This record gives sequence, C-alpha cells and structure tokens, in this order.
Amino acid sequence: MLELRHLRTLIALRDAGSLVEAAERVHLTQSALSHQLKDLEERLGNPLFLRKTRPVEFTRAGQRLLALAEQVLPEVRMAERDLARLAGDERGRLHMAIECHSCFQWLMPTIDYFRDHWPEVEVDIPSGHNFDPLPALAREQLDLVITADPQPLPGVHYEPLFRYEGLLAVAKQHRLAGKTWIGPAELANETLITYPVEHTRLDVFTQFLDPAGVRPQEIRTAELTIMMMQLVASGRGVCALPSWALTEYLERDYVRAVALGEQGMWSTLFAAIREDSRDAPWMEDFLRTARETSFAVLEGIKPA
Repeated sequence: MLELRHLRTLIALRDAGSLVEAAERVHLTQSALSHQLKDLEERLGNPLFLRKTRPVEFTRAGQRLLALAEQVLPEVRMAERDLARLAGDERGRLHMAIECHSCFQWLMPTIDYFRDHWPEVEVDIPSGHNFDPLPALAREQLDLVITADPQPLPGVHYEPLFRYEGLLAVAKQHRLAGKTWIGPAELANETLITYPVEHTRLDVFTQFLDPAGVRPQEIRTAELTIMMMQLVASGRGVCALPSWALTEYLERDYVRAVALGEQGMWSTLFAAIREDSRDAPWMEDFLRTARETSFAVLEGIKPA
C-alpha cells in the first residue's frame, strides 16, 4: 500500500512548499503528482495535506508519514551504500574542480557527508593546476568538474544538478535599487564587478550583455564574494551573482537585488563526469547527495 516513492513525494512536497515545485523535484507532471497523492489518500482513508495553502500545510496523517519518511529514507540510502560495498564497487577516486566561485556554500557540506559514508573513496580538490578543468577531466587528471559552461568533449557526461537565477546586486541607494528588473542597456554606464575569469565564462556577459551588444562602462574584478559585496554596498559598482550567493547579504539588508531581464537570467549548474564512472555506485550517490544538499541549503533554485 505505502511505497518508498510516496514517502519521497511527501518530503519533496514539504521541502518545495507547493505541488508545482514538488512535481519538478520528483520529475513528474503536476497532474501525475496530484493523482499519486489523491490515490494514496484514498487508500489510507485520510487527507494528507490541505489544498490551496502555501507553504503546504500537512494534516496529522501527513505529519505522521513525514516522520516515517525521515526515519526510513535515510536507512534505505544506508542499505544501498552497504550493498554497493558488498558488491566490491566501493573503491574509487574523486578529484574535482569547481568553476563556480560561490559553489562552496553547498558543495562543502556535500563533500563532508560523502566522506563520512564513502571512506574508501579518495576525495580531493587539487589546487594550483595550470590547465582547464574540463579537458583535464577528459584526460583523467580529474574525476568531476562543477560547471555552468558545458563543452562537447568525447567521453564526458554532463549531469544537471539544478537551475539557478543570476541577480544584479546594487547598493541600497543606487538608482536601480527600486527596480524589479532591468535591461542590458541600463548597465552601459555602470562599473561591473566580476570574478577574475574570462568573460566567456560569466553568464552576465554570455546571456545578458553580449546578445544585446552592450558593454559596461568599466569592469573591475574581485577574488571573493565578500569583497564584491563591500564594493557594491559602498557604491563603487554592481555585480551579477547567483541568487544563493546573495541571500546572506539581502537578509542583512546590506545590498539590493534586481532581476536581469523581465524573465530573469537562469542557468543550469552541471556536474561533469566521465562516461566510464557514470554507473559507479559512489558516483551516483555523490550526485544524489549534491542535489539533496543544494536544495536543503540554497534558496531560489529549481530542479534541472
């Protein structure tokens, strides 16, 4: 009667807060998800949540099943790992590179969790390399690359992790601070602060400015997000960052955020891996853990 998929669906519904977003997380249409939940409620003879509430409000029956899900699903994950170890597939190497300066907020908890559950897998983030990460992945110098800029390389698979929105951070007193969204032309007279990477790897150029043929008045670079925020807050420029990288500064009322374009500027973050490691149980578990951790700690992201 009660299946694991039902428990996973209820967890997704609780975490997402709405049927639409929960359906995206479990890779179902909204109508299919609604049908699944209605069928489960009919089998159990109890409503599980109140319709048309946001965030979703669960009934006592729904809360009981959520408690069960929190108890059972981690045990299932642990059993799956143990079975993989018994099959002799536990050993491996996971050397990775990150092409996203603000990714450490969710990646480090993922790595810590993974190390605890797969101690046999050698995990490292090598530094000081003078080569591009993705070609290094193809040459087996690396095993995983976090990137928003996939390149067609033989033997390399791109696993989508999540979609995120890039926002423009401006000072509270900035002329753009009161706008909901801006067009590319409104950055023509601005100082744009970026990380010190090629413009071809920055969404604000490739998705927003370049298609419109617009160049900011000046470009300034900073190594760290906190340095960028200090420059923005003091009125010395604006910067485009993933929404999750701005959450802390918005909550502290340090800066303001403006959407880039009426529909927003959305990108997908990928984990690039080699085809030959795609089916390794520890790699599958790392990717699954990465998704779960990112949705647990980041705001404003969507399933890829």
